[in-house]
Amino acid sequence: MRPLLEVEGLVKSFGTTKAVKGLDFTVMEGRCAALLGPNGAGKTTTIRMLTGLLKATKGTVRINGCSGSSHRDMRELLGYVPQSPSFYGWMTGKEYVAYAGKLCGLTARQADIRASELLSRVGLEEAGKRRIQGYSGGMKQRLGLAQSLVHQPKLLVMDEPVSALDPIGRREVLELLQELKSETTVLFSTHVLHDAEELCDDIIIMASGQIALQGSLQEVRNNNRLPVISIRLEEGEASREWALTLKRDAESFAQKTVERENESTAAALPHMTSSHLPLQRMPLLRHVREVEVEGYLVRLIVDDIAEARRSLLEELLRENVGVSKLEVGFSSLEDLFMKVVSG
Repeated sequence: MRPLLEVEGLVKSFGTTKAVKGLDFTVMEGRCAALLGPNGAGKTTTIRMLTGLLKATKGTVRINGCSGSSHRDMRELLGYVPQSPSFYGWMTGKEYVAYAGKLCGLTARQADIRASELLSRVGLEEAGKRRIQGYSGGMKQRLGLAQSLVHQPKLLVMDEPVSALDPIGRREVLELLQELKSETTVLFSTHVLHDAEELCDDIIIMASGQIALQGSLQEVRNNNRLPVISIRLEEGEASREWALTLKRDAESFAQKTVERENESTAAALPHMTSSHLPLQRMPLLRHVREVEVEGYLVRLIVDDIAEARRSLLEELLRENVGVSKLEVGFSSLEDLFMKVVSG
């Protein structure tokens, strides 16, 4: 594989505000990459710079070796689908795609043939005969995809391609993208983690205009996943109180651990106690990194799942806390995303 999209030192300022703060990333040919981040992270600004719709303050964008100095060549290599594509509503779908083809240099006959091929491909063969003003959101998104592919681009760039769609339209477009990614290199922005997990090979997570984490999906999962124990407590005030005190004690234990490390003391952690940290709870706390409580659902992120589970079961039995469900697994991409973007 070779680099198809190369981004170096990309910066965009609006007055005194830096919206994008020096991005460096590469998308390899034949890969599907997701640009992830919460609203306001700088994803759309980045996409607009990559497609030439917005001039960068600093930095370089190269597509297949072509940079901004050869802008025409870059546009010939690029297909773009904005978040909300705009069309001439009085045109039929086929007329619009054929029109786009002629703008890309196809003859009228070539454009007509290509439009028919693409409309069939995106599931709009019959709808292509109707005026666009009567299309649903999902149909317009698929028409936007057809238009973006008319000149057979090497790189397809999409900004939030399914965020504005209903569940049916969303599923239609995702299934289409699953097919398309085997034919061209794809970069799409999204804040929906499930879409990235379903489609992409690589992820780039942005936060506050910067890249917070990037890598292949498999690498990111393997390097950052942590064992998790999830329990659903039987409802009651005692269960709720137990969960909240466990969360409080875990936070206190973690803070004291940091303080000990900073002080570089030689004291061993097994002897670290506090007036409000029960000795009976210490075996569990030593293996817990974080406790999350939502109602009667408790998630423990741990370092040793076997030891943590054993200590947890002993505590639940000792404290007479009822449990309706206990599951063991690993942290998800969503857990990592929330941790990264929240700093």
